[in-house]
Amino acid sequence: MDQAVNGSGIGQPVRRREDLRLVRGGGRYTADENLPGQVYAVMVRSPHAHARIRGIATDQAKAAPGVLAVLTGADFLADGLQPIPHKPWSPHPAETQLRNKDGVPPFEAPHYPLPADKARFAGEALAMVVAATVHAAKDGAELVAIDYDVLPAVVDTVAAARQDAPQVHAAASNVCFDAELGDAAATAAAFARAAHVTRFATWVQRVTGVPMEPRAALAEFDKETGRYTVYAGNGGAVRLKNDLAAILGVAPEKVRVLMQDVGGNFGTRGMIYAEFALIAWAAKKLGRPVKWIIERHESFLSDYQARDLAVEAELALDDKGKFLAMRGSNLGNLGAHTTNFAMVQKGVQMMSSIYRMPAAHFRARATLSNTAPTRPYRSAGRPEVIFVMERLIDLAARECGYDRVTLRRRNLVTEKELPYKNPFGVEYDNGDYIGGMDLALKLGDWAGFKRRRAAAKKRGKYRGMGVGNYVDISTGVPREKAEITVSPHGFVELVIGIVSQGQGHETSFAQLVTEWLGVPIECVRFVAGDTDRVTVGGGAHSGRGMRLGSIVIKKSTDGIIEKGMRIAEQLLESAAADIEFKHGRFAVKGTNHAVGLFEAAKAAAERKDLPEDLRGPLAAACDETVLEASYPYGAHVCEVEVDAETGCVKLIAYAAVDDVGRAVNPLIIHGQVHGGIAQGVGQALLEHAHYDPDSGQLLTGSFMDYAMPRASDLPFYATELSEVPSSTHPLGIRPAGEGGTVPALAVIINAIVDALKDFGVRHIEMPATPERVWQAINDARGREI
Repeated sequence: MDQAVNGSGIGQPVRRREDLRLVRGGGRYTADENLPGQVYAVMVRSPHAHARIRGIATDQAKAAPGVLAVLTGADFLADGLQPIPHKPWSPHPAETQLRNKDGVPPFEAPHYPLPADKARFAGEALAMVVAATVHAAKDGAELVAIDYDVLPAVVDTVAAARQDAPQVHAAASNVCFDAELGDAAATAAAFARAAHVTRFATWVQRVTGVPMEPRAALAEFDKETGRYTVYAGNGGAVRLKNDLAAILGVAPEKVRVLMQDVGGNFGTRGMIYAEFALIAWAAKKLGRPVKWIIERHESFLSDYQARDLAVEAELALDDKGKFLAMRGSNLGNLGAHTTNFAMVQKGVQMMSSIYRMPAAHFRARATLSNTAPTRPYRSAGRPEVIFVMERLIDLAARECGYDRVTLRRRNLVTEKELPYKNPFGVEYDNGDYIGGMDLALKLGDWAGFKRRRAAAKKRGKYRGMGVGNYVDISTGVPREKAEITVSPHGFVELVIGIVSQGQGHETSFAQLVTEWLGVPIECVRFVAGDTDRVTVGGGAHSGRGMRLGSIVIKKSTDGIIEKGMRIAEQLLESAAADIEFKHGRFAVKGTNHAVGLFEAAKAAAERKDLPEDLRGPLAAACDETVLEASYPYGAHVCEVEVDAETGCVKLIAYAAVDDVGRAVNPLIIHGQVHGGIAQGVGQALLEHAHYDPDSGQLLTGSFMDYAMPRASDLPFYATELSEVPSSTHPLGIRPAGEGGTVPALAVIINAIVDALKDFGVRHIEMPATPERVWQAINDARGREI
C-alpha cells in the first residue's frame, strides 16, 4: 500500500493509535495484573531521616490475623541476597568521563533493598509485611516495632558536603567524587585579561517526577523451574530482568519481566526499585504470588527524586562582549544512595551550551545526604546547567549594557564552525543555532514586546520577556535490537527493547515499518515489555528511543526486503534486477506482474519447492551498537506578567523552536515538547521537594504541599520544529522528548527578572512563587529607600 495514500509514513502527523484504548480505560498497568492465590505486601518505612536500627521486633505482627510473613534486612542478608547493582556512571564513549582528581575511585556504597544497619532517609523501607489482604498487611505493619537510635541528619546540598556533616555511609566524607574538568591555566589567563566578569550562584531545587501511575509489582516463583516472573512498570524490561537476577542471585534466564502499559517515567522509573526485588523474594519464600502497590504518600517519600544542584559560576567577557572563559563549581545531591552520577556528569560537560567558549574549568562533585536518592529526570543535568548559562548571559548583558539578543548572537557557534568541540571535550555535530533563535524570536513576537509591556504598565502590571538557547546530549545504553516478522495472516510484528511510557512508540515505530515496508499502519504489532520475547534492549532513556530504534528497525526492514526479493524471484520467475519493491509489493518492472509482501510470507511458510534458506518465517533482525551521540538543540521565548502587589506570575505566551533533525511524527513531537515545557514550568514556578533542615522530614509529602502545574497555569504554546538532519545519524534523526524542559527553567526566570528590572531585582531563585517574587520586589523597594 502506498504510504502517500494511507498518510502514515515518516513525517506524517498520525494520531496515536494507543490513545483510544487508553482514554476508554482499556490500558493495562501493573496494578491491573492479578494471579490466583496472590497475597499482598506492605512496606514498613522509617519515620526518621537518619537512625541506627537497634532491633526489629516482629512477633506481634506475625501473630496478627492474616499475616503470613514479616521480613527484615537481617532476613535478606541471611538468605544471601545481593545489593541493588547501581551503575552510576555513564560509560558511553561520547560522555566526558569524570574521575576523582586524587585518583581514588569514587565512593559507591552498597544499597540493600532492606537495610539492616540504619535508615538513611525518611520513608526508606526497613521491613515488609505480607498478608492475605492489603488491610491485614497494613494492620500487621502497625505492629512491627523498630528500636531506633536517632542520629543527626543532613539534607542541604552544600552542608552535606562539609567535612563535619553527619556521615550517611561509612566513609571519610559524604562526597562521592571530586573531579575537575577543563583547562585551569587557560581559564585563569582568560579571566586575567577580561574586561568584565559576571558572577552567579544558585541552587536548582529538588523536584520529584510524580508519574500518573504509582509504582506497583506482582511476582510469582515457579518451584519446579526455579523461575521468577515479575510484573512491574519500568524504564526497560531487559535491564530490570538483569538487575533482579543479580539481586536474587540467579541466572538472568531464571527471571521473566512483563510490563504492558507504563503510566509515565521521565527518569524516575529508569532503574530498579528496592520493592521489585523484595516482592520476588517474598514470592519464593511463601510459595505464593505476592502483589504490592505503593500509595501516593509513599511515592512522595520514596520515589527517586531529581535536580538538586548547587552552582557557583563566573563568565569572563572582553570589551566587545565576546565570551573569553567560564569557571565555577557544580555540587550535586545524590540523596541517601549512589544511584546515579548523571546529574553532575552529563551536566558539567555541557556548561557552555552552544556558545563559543575558548576556555573553561569547573569542579564537579556529588554528595550523599539523608534524602531520597536522586536520578536523571527529563534530561539529566542539562536543564540545570542551561539555566546557569542563560542566567549568566542575561546578567552580563544587564551589567555591561548589551542587548540580550545581540550578546547571544555574538557568541553563538555558527554553522561554519560546526562540528564544534566545547571546552569540556564534547563535540557537537551540526545545526543552525542562530537560525533557531531567530525563528523563536519571530514566533514569540519579540519585536512587538515593548508595545505590550507599555500597555501592561498602564494596567499596573509588569511584563517581562525571556529568551534562551539550549543544546542537549543524547547517549544512553548504546546497544539495541529489533526483530521483525511478516505474518502470512496479514500483520507485521515488531519486537524491540524500547518500552513506551507514554511516548507513542506503538504509533511512531509503526510509521517506520509502514514507510519502509509499505504496509498499512494498522497491521503493525508492537512488542516491547516481555523478556521472553525481548532479549536485548536498553529501554527508553536519554532520548535513545527513536534515535536507536529507527536504526535497527530500518536495517531489519532492509533484511525483510532482501529476503522477500529472493522469494519473489522464485514466485515471479524473474531475476532480482528486473524486480522492484514498492508500496508493499514486489513487481516486475514495467508490468503488473507482482506479489505482495504478505503473499511472499505465505509462500515462505507453505511452499516446499523454495530453497531451504527461504522457507520458514519471513523475518529479519538487527542487533546494533551505536557509539555516536546526538545533540538536539533549539531556542525558547517566554513572556510573563507580574502583579507587583501579590507577586503572582502569569505566563502570557511561550514559543519554542526545537531541532529534531527529522520528524517521524510531528504531532507526537509537538505533544512531547508541550509536556516538557509543562515540567519546566513546574520547576520554575511551583515544584519543590522540600525537606526540613533540622529533622530531615519531607515537608511536601502530598499534593496539598507539592504544587504541580495545571492547565490553567499554562498558555497556549506556539511551537515549531526545525529539521536540520543530524550528521551523526544515518536517518538524520535527533531526539525530541527532552527539549521542551531543557531551556524552560532559564527562559521563565529570565522573563520574570526582566519584568522586575525597574525595581532593581537581579535574580529570583526557583520556584518563583508569589511569596518569593513579592519578597524580592519589596526587598528591592527597601534598598531604594
